[in-house]
Amino acid sequence: MMVVKIFTTFFKQLFQKLFSFKKWFFSRSLIVKLFFVLVITGLGWLLVSRLSPAQEAKPEYQTSVVEKGTLVVSTSASGQVSTANSAEVTTQASGVVKQLFVKDGESVTVGQVIAELELDQLAQQKYASTLASYQGAQNNLASARTNLHTLQSRLFNANQKFIDDAVARELPETDPTYIQQNADWLAAEETYQQQTAIINQAQTSLNSAWLSLQQASPKIYAPISGRITGLSLQEGAVVSAQSSGTGTGSTEKIASIQTDAFPTITINLTEIDIAKVSVGNKATIMLDTYVDKTFSGRVVSVDTIGSVTSGVTNYPVVIQLDTKAGGIFPNMAATANIITDTKDNALLVPASSIVTQEGASMVRVLVNEELQLAPVEIGLAGETQIEIISGLKEGDTVVTSVISPTNDTQSLPEQSPFSNFGAVGGGSGGMRVAR
Repeated sequence: MMVVKIFTTFFKQLFQKLFSFKKWFFSRSLIVKLFFVLVITGLGWLLVSRLSPAQEAKPEYQTSVVEKGTLVVSTSASGQVSTANSAEVTTQASGVVKQLFVKDGESVTVGQVIAELELDQLAQQKYASTLASYQGAQNNLASARTNLHTLQSRLFNANQKFIDDAVARELPETDPTYIQQNADWLAAEETYQQQTAIINQAQTSLNSAWLSLQQASPKIYAPISGRITGLSLQEGAVVSAQSSGTGTGSTEKIASIQTDAFPTITINLTEIDIAKVSVGNKATIMLDTYVDKTFSGRVVSVDTIGSVTSGVTNYPVVIQLDTKAGGIFPNMAATANIITDTKDNALLVPASSIVTQEGASMVRVLVNEELQLAPVEIGLAGETQIEIISGLKEGDTVVTSVISPTNDTQSLPEQSPFSNFGAVGGGSGGMRVAR
């Protein structure tokens, strides 16, 4: 009975307070009434939002469609245009330019006179010395050729005597006369062949003397045929090729000659990339000078020995351009992409859709809006695309990146697709593998 009395008293007091509040509320102005309603509504919404269970935000996915196309696998490196198609015009003479026979940019042929100097005293002395050496080489060659004729006559005489005597009488090979005449013939033949080698040596010495004479000559000659470039000499200018401390003459460069050969690019590959490249591989070349142009070429040389500099191994590779494009000069900076493999009609996906799990290749897919991993067999891999051999078909949709629903929403870059899946297969939060 006591409990009933307490509840009765409580509700009676509550109704009295509510009635008093009702009289107070209706006696207030409209503004107060609206303010009170807004406060009560806000407190109610806050209470409901606090007590209601939080809904998890769903991640967003960037996707791509599996398609067929041509996959190009390449390796790139930087280098420069080589000087293989040019030669320097040099002289060891010194003096004043007496006459110029060509202008910069003109075509010349090998041996053509480019300029003539008025030699100074030291250069005249050196020229006279090299001229004497050249004339001596000429005499040695003429003497060697004369001796050759004499030895040839002795050879024929020895051979004829052997045939007319020992062979004609059919002497046995053990007969002293046969042995002597045969030995005379063989000795004459060997002496004649030796003299032929002496003539070749004399000819080489004469060629060397002639080249030395050209370097010391008051006339400057073109060493090869091509277009002359960098010729800055003027009539009356002084050319000074000073002698070195050892007494040997130094060389003064006065110009260069560029041939019509296809330009070549020399690049250095690492020990990882050199195994992928072989002679004949096609390449695309870009020059820093021509940012809006791309040139084509092919690999013509691969140095598999290489060199080590500061602990880094480099392997030089030479690429020849397919065109004689003007304006490509030696030592220009270049970047080459060497195509090591291609495949047509390949099934391709972005590289960012592939992840690795326990050594197996997986691709990220959506199944019923749930991110899963599907096992695939991959083939060739390019810079941005990978070939799929099995596990997917053309038109399938794969996930390339995930935007995680965090307080600071962040889109994971396609270049780092594996960062999303550090705990794959490691707990209840990991992705499932599609079977």
